[in-house]
Amino acid sequence: MSNPVVRVQALQHQYRDKNMAVPVLQGIDLEVFAGESVAIVGASGSGKSTLLNMLGGLDAPTAGKVFIGEQDIQRLSEREKGRLRNQKMGFVYQFHHLLPEFTALENAAMPLLIGKASVKTAREQARNALEAVGLGHRLHHKPSELSGGERQRVAIARALVAQPQVILADEPTGNLDETTAAQIQDVLLSLTEEWDLALIVVTHDLSFARRCERQLNLHNGQLQPVTSA
Repeated sequence: MSNPVVRVQALQHQYRDKNMAVPVLQGIDLEVFAGESVAIVGASGSGKSTLLNMLGGLDAPTAGKVFIGEQDIQRLSEREKGRLRNQKMGFVYQFHHLLPEFTALENAAMPLLIGKASVKTAREQARNALEAVGLGHRLHHKPSELSGGERQRVAIARALVAQPQVILADEPTGNLDETTAAQIQDVLLSLTEEWDLALIVVTHDLSFARRCERQLNLHNGQLQPVTSA
């Protein structure tokens, strides 16, 4: 078997509330491989988004390690973490966070332009990503001219544009109606396989979770396999 794209070892995190330490994550171990989709479910406030932020290097754990490929995130400088996120990770959130003044093509190209790619390369790869999510005919439309599902597809294209190793998705269908949500799930899961990505998705939608290869429940600070639904 190939090496995991994401590897987590004994991850812990706690918040400080006045003079008390409030544990959130208590010894998380996890491996996710290319082409694999993993859903993380759990009650509100269980720490799902906190865990995703740790995986993305957006927050620092209290203890433990997160590896993306062979890179230990905590050994990287903030500049190096930013470069790793830009080149190796894609992020999709509940809200698309598109820039309203730019077209779908320009929004999707943004990570490459930030990463100092040429305008030509950024536009070509953005076009490819938008075609992959079914929006090749909407390249020059601004967010206000797109439906909610189309805006989320642009957000997915933006996450894919740098051809990352892993997609981290936090409630990516939480703001969509049932039909549109199912379409976005189709896009994410098919691209995980076609592009050989590792997909880690936090979701309250158990039907979405069941479509992923693995379902894990975050409870009392630990990840446990979901044995039945």
